[in-house]
Amino acid sequence: MESREKDLHFRDDPKSSFSEALRSIRTNLEFSSVNKKIKLILLTSPEPGDGKSFVTANLACAYAQDNKKVLVIDCDLRKGQQNKIFATKKDSSKGYSNLILNYNKNTDLSEYIEKPNIKNVYLIPNGPTPPNPIELLSSLKNQKLLSDLSTKYDIILLDCPPAIGLSDALVMTKYSDANVVVVSSKKTKTEALAEVKKNLDKANAKITGVIINKSKHRKSSYYYYGY
Repeated sequence: MESREKDLHFRDDPKSSFSEALRSIRTNLEFSSVNKKIKLILLTSPEPGDGKSFVTANLACAYAQDNKKVLVIDCDLRKGQQNKIFATKKDSSKGYSNLILNYNKNTDLSEYIEKPNIKNVYLIPNGPTPPNPIELLSSLKNQKLLSDLSTKYDIILLDCPPAIGLSDALVMTKYSDANVVVVSSKKTKTEALAEVKKNLDKANAKITGVIINKSKHRKSSYYYYGY
């Protein structure tokens, strides 16, 4: 398995301007709702390659540095990347897909949760690709699973597929407290972002914020956020 552990910039350079931007995003998310505590944060993007999984992993490190117990769930049941980014040993028979399928009150969650070499960060990889991802994600079992997990972690980051062309992220918005869209600077078109918003509106889900990825902001930084 090819490792993408080099993508963990926040862990490797916590004093960089990129890491400061992640801390600002973390703070903005915490203050984005005055009436409800933000716990389950969904991240999606218009298209593949926008850096959604990269941002998710580094945001997890930012929350972990703030002494939060963080769970990353790779909700991309087709092409999940988080096990590569965190360089965990992927067991193809264990992951989010079959955890949902097998979940009940007696399920041993520790069998499905991996521990990257980062303090306070935990991971549920995507697992085997099911024939019916949408049905699985929209199931009552998934609802109960996420409700149970939310009592065990301070922050849960839901790394979902792109919101154009697939309905997975739209289904998952019914569980999330905040919805963040990751876009690529000089790549993502206004029309694509508008389509994401339209799709989320149909799911009665609001965009909490937009993160602009792959943008040269300062000489010392090649990623920054827009909120």
